[in-house]
Amino acid sequence: MSNTPLKVMYLNPVGENDAIDRIFADMARDHKLPGTEVHIAALPKEHYGFSHIEFRTYEAMVTRGIMRAVRAAAEEGFDALAIGCFYDTALHDAQEISGAMIVTAPCLASCEIAASLSNSFGIIVGRRKWVHQMQSTVHSYGHAERLAGFYDVGLGVDDFQKDHMETNRRLLAAGRKAVEEGGAEALILGCTMEIGFYKEIERELGVPVIDPSIAALKRAEYAAILKRQCGWVPSRKGSCEAPTEAELVAFNAFNSNEPIFGSRIVIPAG
Repeated sequence: MSNTPLKVMYLNPVGENDAIDRIFADMARDHKLPGTEVHIAALPKEHYGFSHIEFRTYEAMVTRGIMRAVRAAAEEGFDALAIGCFYDTALHDAQEISGAMIVTAPCLASCEIAASLSNSFGIIVGRRKWVHQMQSTVHSYGHAERLAGFYDVGLGVDDFQKDHMETNRRLLAAGRKAVEEGGAEALILGCTMEIGFYKEIERELGVPVIDPSIAALKRAEYAAILKRQCGWVPSRKGSCEAPTEAELVAFNAFNSNEPIFGSRIVIPAG
């Protein structure tokens, strides 16, 4: 494998926010391998001023920003990119345009990890609103038989980091219900803003608890390693076919002078 550092981007698909950006940057510093350079990026707030994308409406509106960011990251030579929302927003769209860069996302990564550690897992989400869409996504990934259920805690995305004691209390109660009543052998925290709570829940309940932000970052890093060592890059055959560069130019698909990234924190290799 080349001595050049692996390059991984964690893209928060909302407008930049200094406090939130720092949370994810700290996560990357704590969990990346020494030979990996990680960029924590967010969309430009002046064009994508959302603090969350709990609604399909907001997802649709930020998809353009995600696609532009993915194309830019691929052109910069990133090995892998993680889209930081548990809805896995625009994942399949982004995978189509990513060139040789691998793209993953929190739900996909978390389910893969949980399935490797247990035969059934429960997912702790913020609000009931999220369940229908997330359940469809989990089923589409082939994990329907492993899914013990969804357990909501009555919190929106912007609520998780406001009162850590209350958030922890609610997550723990939902996790206990999933394990004791639902038969879950592992738990997934079903929002990237549930970051920072998994260790205490693991200690209390004695089951693996997957933090989706860490899962997405590490799955991207692993994909980058496999790309470098084994040459495994995205297929471009059949359903994985990408639009031609000539057609993208003809359609003026990515020709815009507006900024692509609103913020970027670089955690260097080492």
